[in-house]
Amino acid sequence: MKKDIEIPIAKDVYVAIVHEWNDEFLSKDWNSYIINDRDSQIDMVLIVSKGFDGDRKTSMMRHAIGAVEAKSFAKIELVQEEVLVLNNEFFVTYYADNKIYEKRFLFEKNSVNERNLTEISLIEKPGVLAK
Repeated sequence: MKKDIEIPIAKDVYVAIVHEWNDEFLSKDWNSYIINDRDSQIDMVLIVSKGFDGDRKTSMMRHAIGAVEAKSFAKIELVQEEVLVLNNEFFVTYYADNKIYEKRFLFEKNSVNERNLTEISLIEKPGVLAK
């Protein structure tokens, strides 16, 4: 019954928004990344992202990343500066250890900015980790 249903807890998988140089447009952009800090690969990574704040909201974006190797990362999307004034949610689903994991990551409105940058270890660039 309900007590027999196991809901696995997602650990060592993160979402970060990184501030990095774009050689093509000669500007600094905000890009979101999925980070796999596990000792094993994660598969079938699906991410749904959206921005919201009261009545204001963005379109829902869906991303199929596929596999992310152990101790590595993959780019999700460019995050436009205008969207950073909203709450930004990334709902991540992946397959590992013969189980399906899911976790919601949230960047609260105005939390992604130059003042809150820290070094993101696996990416080795400044960014902000989601809660």
